This record gives sequence, C-alpha cells and structure tokens, in this order.
Amino acid sequence: MKLNLVETKVKSDVEIIIVQKETNLKDKKILKKLNFEGADESCVLLLEQQKIYVGCDNTSDGLRVAAAVGIRKLNETTFKTASIIANENLREIIEGLELGNYTFNKYKSKKKVQKEKTINIIVEHISQKEIDVFQETVNVSNSVNMVRDFVNTAPDDFYPKIMANEAIKIAKDNNLECKILGDKYFEANGMGSIAAVGRASRHKSKLIHLTYKPSGKIKKKIVLVGKGLTYDSGGLSLKPSDFMVTMKSDKSGGSAVLGMMDAIAKLNLPFEVHGIIGAVENMIGGDAFKPDDVLTAKNGKTIEVRNTDAEGRLVLADCLCYAQDEIEDIDYIMDFATLTGASVVGVGHYTTSIMGNNTELTWKVVQSALDSGELATTLPFNKYLRKTIKSKIADICNISSTRYGGAITAGIFLDEFIKDENKNKWVHCDIAGPAYVEEQWGYNPYGASGAGVRMTIEFLKNL
Repeated sequence: MKLNLVETKVKSDVEIIIVQKETNLKDKKILKKLNFEGADESCVLLLEQQKIYVGCDNTSDGLRVAAAVGIRKLNETTFKTASIIANENLREIIEGLELGNYTFNKYKSKKKVQKEKTINIIVEHISQKEIDVFQETVNVSNSVNMVRDFVNTAPDDFYPKIMANEAIKIAKDNNLECKILGDKYFEANGMGSIAAVGRASRHKSKLIHLTYKPSGKIKKKIVLVGKGLTYDSGGLSLKPSDFMVTMKSDKSGGSAVLGMMDAIAKLNLPFEVHGIIGAVENMIGGDAFKPDDVLTAKNGKTIEVRNTDAEGRLVLADCLCYAQDEIEDIDYIMDFATLTGASVVGVGHYTTSIMGNNTELTWKVVQSALDSGELATTLPFNKYLRKTIKSKIADICNISSTRYGGAITAGIFLDEFIKDENKNKWVHCDIAGPAYVEEQWGYNPYGASGAGVRMTIEFLKNL
C-alpha cells in the first residue's frame, strides 16, 4: 500500500467516506435502502457511485477502526486507487490504514497476490506539522507491523538466536549499539534464574541489550525490558495441549521492545533508551528445571520453584537486575510481558494491566495507552497479596499460595527485583490480553497485535 498526502481531491477509483452521525450524505436515499445507518464497523460499497461508506462511533479510535474497515473493503475489489479525507484526524486515519492493511501469509502455500493500492489522504493544508505527523505515524505503524510479524512466526522459525539476529538487524538499520549475552555470562554473573528456564531447550538462551542514544541533548534515561519466551511448553509443569497452542505469542513482550527501539530511533526521540530482552525457550528434558528447585537470581535473592510454567517472571527477574546493575541514573523502567492468564481473566482479551508502586506514574501510562488507541487499566499492589508469595524455604516463591489475584502477585514478584531507588520509577505492563487474540478486532488482525509499541511511544513523547 502506498500513501500520498494531498491538499485537494485527486482522481481516484473510489472514495472511502467515514460516516459520523452528524454527517450529511449525498447518497442518503440509497444508503437508507441498504439499511446503512453509520454504525461502528458497518460498511457498504456503492459500486456505481464508486464510494465506500464506513460507519464510525465518533471517537479517535473509532476513526482508526473505520479507516481499517475501509482499506479491507478496498482490498476485496480491483480498484487500484482510493481517496479519504483526514484533516485534523491525520494520525488516526494513517494508523487505521497501515494497521488495518496488515496480513500475515508466510505459511500459505498459495499466497493471494494483492495488487498494491494507492491511498490519497486529503488534508486542508500540508504544513511541516502534517508532514511530520505523516512520517512519524507511518514509522510507528511499520514498527508495530514488524512486531506482529515476529510474534506470528512459528516457534521453529523464531527461537532465541533468531530473535538476537533480528535485534542485530534493527541495530544496524538504526545505528544502535547491540550486545548479545549467553550462558557463560549468566553463569559468571549469578543469573541462575534466566539460565534455569532455558537449559532444557536445544536453543541456547540469549540476553539482548540494545542501546539508543540521540544525536542531540539527552533529556531522560529510559529502560525497556521484554519477556521473549520464543516458546513456552510450561516446562515440567506441562501445559495441557489446548493451552500450548498460541504459545509462540509468549515472545510478545520482547518483540514489542524490539519494535519500540526501532520506532524510537526512527523518531530520533531525545532520550537515551536501553532495550533489554530475555530470549528463552521453556522446554522439557532431562536437564529441565524442576518444581522444588531453588534458584538464585542476579541480585542474590533465592526463588523456590513451585511451578515451571511461571517462568516468564524468572526470566524478567534477572533481566531487571541486569538492567539496574549495568545502567546508572535511570529515570524510568518499563517491562512488557505476556505474563499471566489471570490478567486476561481479570480485564479481558484486549486490555493491558498496568502495575507498579507509583500510582501517578501508572495512571500516566494508562492515559498514554488510551491516547494512543490501546486499552489499559491499573491493577493495585497491596500488602496482603505480597504475603502470598513468601516461601518457607527460600526468599520468595515463583507462584502465589492463592489462586486469586494472579496478575498482581506476578507483578509483586517482579517488584522484589527492583532496587529501592527505582521502586517509584518502574512500571510493569502485562500485555497477555491484547498481544495475541484468535479473532480480528478493530484494526487488529487475527493473531498478534503489536501491543505496547504505540502506548510506549506516546508515553515517551509526553515526558
């Protein structure tokens, strides 16, 4: 798909018209006969008039969804060019088009050939502001779609080494520093938690560290940490077969951090940003870590393992310790993980659970998510749930003694690996709900959504 920014209507094969309730429609009589009332996600193609009408719920995200519905309808036709009016909603329209146009057909033996469409996006006046919004939105959307590709890729084609290779490519493309660490480093630096999770896999674990430094003055220092479980079988606490399907999506947090680093560099944001990913495969075998094992993390804390399927928090524990030991004077730490099914049970498939010790900061992250078009809400820590992850034989247990509040107790577990001076700078984002959904929703396709990227970029832009 090719996007053109234009000031006046140019000749196009078809118009995509977004309908809001107050809109006066030239084809009102025909639309009424077709029972089109402009409801959210409704769409009709008037072939003779060469117009695609799309309903909209009159919100910013409604505009994104409407643009996505429009481009999907266009792709069902042989029309090559289309026009759509954006004006003050330029960002939303571009995101809807770019994110709604995404497809993943890597594994189809007979790929449907889709001829490239050209979309003329009409605004009243093209100033430098519009040009900047256009380019920024395209860059961020491309990064989101890259994350979708990573997450959708089958586990046999995307294991820790491949994830590290993708990080190296992103680093080369964006002039980032890139460091890849493995088992020898884990052993030498007391990182027994991450080392244990991946040791039964034939694919060696990797810790990926990308660093972006802006060309101008550095305003803040940000750390982004991602859970990159390229596949999670559950380990010896083996998942039921139905629950094992879609576990290629357990790399969504790490993949999102890769996408964030790509977007941050392309936007030249004025922050020093470190992207740290624990790329690990949790498998079974004679060398697998076991329930009843006691692991020692990089900060010296001991962890009683009672369930090897609560492995993401073990990987993140060492990644968070590594980040705080290697990077000084951090302003913000954000981690991203498909960490718990409990988050999905609690807030649904489409919403990210935001946690931390700093209520004001968690609210800011939620607001950034909502402003960017992602759904998010806060889940509060409390001292009573903190007691449920205490261990009688080690410092801490990797699962709670209660089945309730599992998303929060997982977040509280991670808090044990945040240094006191960073407690109020840290935010945990459980993206288990929106990261991978087995149905199309809004402008998101079946499968990976690229959750976390737009939210984080919005948060950084507003600092």
